[in-house]
Amino acid sequence: MPRDRTKETAFPVDGSDISLVRTAHPPNWKNPEPDGPYNLVVIGAGPAGLTAAREAAALGAKVALIERGLIGGASVNTGCIPSKSIIRTARLYADMHDAENFGGDTPKPVRVDFQRAMTRMRQIRQRISRAVSAETLASEGIDLYFGEGRFSGPDTIMAAGKILRFRKAMVATGARASLPAIPGLVEAGYLSNETMFDLVDCPKRLLVIGGGPLGCETAQALCLLGAEVILAQNDPMFLPGEERDAAQILSDALAREGVEVRLNTEVVAVRAEGGRKLADLVRDDETMTISIDEIVTGIGRSPNVDGLDLENAGVAYDADGIRVDDYLRTTNPRVYAAGDVCLKHKFAHTAEASARIVVQNALFLGRSRLSKLVVPWCTYTDPEIAHVGVYPAEARQDGIPVKTYTVLMHDVARAVMDGEEEGFVKIHVREGSDRILGATVVARHAGEMINAVSLAIRSGMGLHALADVIHPFPTQAQGIKMAGDAYRRTRITSFWRRVSERWLAWSRR
Repeated sequence: MPRDRTKETAFPVDGSDISLVRTAHPPNWKNPEPDGPYNLVVIGAGPAGLTAAREAAALGAKVALIERGLIGGASVNTGCIPSKSIIRTARLYADMHDAENFGGDTPKPVRVDFQRAMTRMRQIRQRISRAVSAETLASEGIDLYFGEGRFSGPDTIMAAGKILRFRKAMVATGARASLPAIPGLVEAGYLSNETMFDLVDCPKRLLVIGGGPLGCETAQALCLLGAEVILAQNDPMFLPGEERDAAQILSDALAREGVEVRLNTEVVAVRAEGGRKLADLVRDDETMTISIDEIVTGIGRSPNVDGLDLENAGVAYDADGIRVDDYLRTTNPRVYAAGDVCLKHKFAHTAEASARIVVQNALFLGRSRLSKLVVPWCTYTDPEIAHVGVYPAEARQDGIPVKTYTVLMHDVARAVMDGEEEGFVKIHVREGSDRILGATVVARHAGEMINAVSLAIRSGMGLHALADVIHPFPTQAQGIKMAGDAYRRTRITSFWRRVSERWLAWSRR
């Protein structure tokens, strides 16, 4: 089960971990005396809570921030920061295996040091956490309370035994790893995205349950770091929400790197025997049993609504989280919510954007809408899969005709130079115009490349104008300009070609 990370002994014995806890939940911290009513009380110091508290305080609001665990939330401590740190080390080993393709010699053998990879991750996590330390927040004028936050009325919150009165409040308690209902899983033991970073030694044989973003990232990274990985996905394809050719490229990459891929496969039971775990897998009515050392669940996240006593404040919620309107108001007009506790897209960047909406709407009579956000996302496998906007199928369901412009990465000069030719750029426009509806990029640096398209959609820039943006050459982002050039060539109709030919012929006289 997940550990209590507010104590130094919760982490492996590591100096970086001890420093992290002292920064993000000082053992001797003394909570301030309430000085209310506060303009804003925030429950949860993850990406959404930190963003709201810091921006509101910078604007002169009196702010209280409540956190029961470590400042930074899942993003810093158990999510984005540690996972991407490990993924980067895994990519290093992948490049070492592929050294001959870059004109070098592949080490024989490539020796993976899993413990050094994990040590590096913890050092990075501790370094980044310093930017949001308890002392830093207090110096910014935020009243920081460590402890449980519970609503005691429509305009009051109990925090560590003290009553905090508020004009407005925001719930930003995030989400936790979902536990699949598999008989015997809890008894046998498992890892989630919240606990896998406690590993000191690499499991020899590992089962990853779930082929979504978390499952795919974990399977690939731990395979490259030395584990024998089996990935079980109960759908016929990874990343069921993404475009099929994008998911297929990832499926091929995982199989090529040694991940044992089992699609259309359900894990139906787990048990422990002789110091190992046995898992029963079913595919097409055929059952097989595999022996593994560890199990990682990667099937999604569930909102943290338990223990908040939301009923006392008249705040409605369900299994999908706190119910909010387009302005992020709850059923109590004094209370707002932001981040994973209420949003469909559970990303750190979406949490931060939603928190800014709350600050505007709750404190300054703003009318910012959640539905107006342009939200990109990325699965950080190799290659990465990034997306923004709508998919063609979604547009057609709404009766919008779509034209797609595709550039293969093996036609992008820099991708060829880098030996990173796998993938594509797809930009979808409304047919008959250059209005960008959405885009999918599959490339090693897709998460960086998608930003240009996100900016274009947000600013109303069409694909024709995007093609006019000068890109440094050579870069892999040239693939986006090439898609724009492809659109521009389609605008040269036979009529205009005849006109230009006649003009040019006349000009030669």
